[in-house]
Amino acid sequence: MGDKPDQEYAIETLSVRAGQVRTHEGEQSEPLFLTSSFTFKNAAQAAARFKGDEPGNIYSRFTNPTVRTFEQRLALLEGGERCVATGSGMAAILTTCMALLKSGDHVVCSQSVFGTTVTLFQQWLSKFGVQHTFVPLTDYAAWEQAIRPETKLLFVETPSNPLTEIADIARLSEIAHRHDCLSVVDNCFLTPALQLPFKFGADIVIHSATKYLDGQGRCVGGAIIGGDKLLEPMFGFVRTAGPSLSPFNAWVFLKGLETLGLRMEAHSARALAVADWLQQQPKVKRVYYPGLPSHPQHELAKRQQKGYGGIISFEVEGGQPAAWKLIDGVRIFSITANLGDAKSTITHPATTTHWRITPEERARAGITDGLIRISVGLENAEDLKRDLQQALKSI
Repeated sequence: MGDKPDQEYAIETLSVRAGQVRTHEGEQSEPLFLTSSFTFKNAAQAAARFKGDEPGNIYSRFTNPTVRTFEQRLALLEGGERCVATGSGMAAILTTCMALLKSGDHVVCSQSVFGTTVTLFQQWLSKFGVQHTFVPLTDYAAWEQAIRPETKLLFVETPSNPLTEIADIARLSEIAHRHDCLSVVDNCFLTPALQLPFKFGADIVIHSATKYLDGQGRCVGGAIIGGDKLLEPMFGFVRTAGPSLSPFNAWVFLKGLETLGLRMEAHSARALAVADWLQQQPKVKRVYYPGLPSHPQHELAKRQQKGYGGIISFEVEGGQPAAWKLIDGVRIFSITANLGDAKSTITHPATTTHWRITPEERARAGITDGLIRISVGLENAEDLKRDLQQALKSI
């Protein structure tokens, strides 16, 4: 990228150029290395590569140039030293926990997280003696009170899934560091285009690249970003256990990153228009969107974020029957639990993304039977409003 180090360029430039190393062919687009393994000039070079005495590619489970370009670009976008890519967002969370936790360790986690994240802590990590406590996202006294001598991580999504609650990253990071814990932030909903958790003291940033980093619903992948030394055991876990990102998916994500800033601006603008319209509809009880002045953390979002993202949740009168009727009545929105797509999506969290957790846990997290989550895509905002308006007539 010229004579200046990558860090001196703006995010728009980094999204397009960072990490690219051209081969002898002089290609303009990043090359896709679809190979399982790499050859060596001789036996001595092979030995040196395996021992780590010589840098270079060995096997695509843990060394692939396309994956490495994606990792370097995302690390620079987030402002981190290093990125380790994984096969999914959940694999990124699992890798973080497996690398940093052992039996007897404890995690404090927001109760307002993706349902499968809850299941990971409750059903799987607990089998190996990793303890957890769920706390209300914005109750900072509860976060502090939940910390024990054996606590190692404070884990938060911000904005949260599905109610878009906003955590004060600086405040949580200060609490974590005061108790010798690490602050882990899932930045999936906003991406580095709209939020940079490291600027507020976070130690680790996690992504489901499946969502906005791709932006077109094509591939599944994940990423962990942080300090080089901190991420070394995560690289070791991926190398050994194999929850790796495929080269093809990494190449697709690189293409997604090129338009990340433009897309996030467009998602945010359309979502704000739709959210503002929704709160004026008589059959809508409440709208959750950080860009609305009615959102309880609106001022914090203004300070901490460059934009408000594309996720809206809203509660309709009539509970689950009404919510399902509305969902079944849409014509433009895709009925799917995925988000971050160019295509707008709609889902019923209580019976999809959060169905595995108990009704009591859903109630504590504010996920009612009448709650609907939409991911506002890149369609015309007026068309989306008209689609929701005709669907609202069915309830």
